[in-house]
Amino acid sequence: MKVKLFDYELPENLIAQKPVTPRDSSRLIIIDPVEKTTEDKIFYQIIDYLFPGDVLVVNNSKVIPARLFGIKSSGARIELLLLKRLEINIWECLAKPGKKVKVGDRVKFSDKLRGTCLEITSEGSRIMQFYHEGIFEEILDELGEMPLPPYILSKLPKEEKDRYQTVYHKAGESAAAPTAGLHFTNELLKKITEKGVILTSVMLNVGLGTFRPVQVEDTDKHKMHEEYYEITNETANILKTAMEEKRRIVAVGTTTIRVLESVYQKYNEVIATKEWTNIFIKPGYTFNVVDSLITNFHLPQSTLIMLISAMMDREFTLKLYKEAVEKKYRFFSFGDAMFITRRKDAGI
Repeated sequence: MKVKLFDYELPENLIAQKPVTPRDSSRLIIIDPVEKTTEDKIFYQIIDYLFPGDVLVVNNSKVIPARLFGIKSSGARIELLLLKRLEINIWECLAKPGKKVKVGDRVKFSDKLRGTCLEITSEGSRIMQFYHEGIFEEILDELGEMPLPPYILSKLPKEEKDRYQTVYHKAGESAAAPTAGLHFTNELLKKITEKGVILTSVMLNVGLGTFRPVQVEDTDKHKMHEEYYEITNETANILKTAMEEKRRIVAVGTTTIRVLESVYQKYNEVIATKEWTNIFIKPGYTFNVVDSLITNFHLPQSTLIMLISAMMDREFTLKLYKEAVEKKYRFFSFGDAMFITRRKDAGI
């Protein structure tokens, strides 16, 4: 399919620049993709659309302060975004300005941290070797900034940096938040589990794909960047049992869907594993694990809006986005949410 088929018009003033408070007070649109109906709600009302026996799966990856600022020996100022750890002290990074970081260049970030460019990949990212005194993660916490997407024009104050983390973040090294989870509070999750919904988690490190636009005209020619994920034995067993009993599996975010569909695509079941995925879900894909999805509104012509279109067809997706624009929903990372819901007990 042509990438331009997934385009839509979005006024800039609808791109959310700040998170709402409290987290679960964002707006929520409930979508029935079969009947093609919508309802306008507030996010905390999602509990009314989750039922005992449902399995709610979240991505518990932690966003690291992955944006670093340094100076080359020439005096040029360099910004690095850590994307993916390749070895203990070697990372794939985005460099800005990229033309100023060549193989062999050295960058100083502080007296405790320096880096050398080892390689430039075919996609233009830099492979950097870091040298440090002390614990790398502690130095990163001290020097790094949260890697907000480029469409968010102001930085989060340091005292609010946790607003770009989910309340259930645990492990991992993400370069961007799994933003569908930002709407949940601990209190809402408690109420959801008390209702009989089973809460479980996977982990996927959100990486380069979040920042790279689709640069081809045909979706078949787009290559997804690999991202690392983990599924525990506990989660695998919960999901296998739910599938056997035909209970509903609700994914929180497109990253969670990519984990669950990746493992099933490879093994024909959900198993405990630690590996990489470059799955590209677009119209024509048959979902094997996930029944329903909680997600935000995504960028035009992005792989994420293509994934949404695979769940509820392209024409209805674009119609829905147009409706959301008319109703002034807030878009992207700090924006509002949608719940694409299927009721198994209703035969949908």
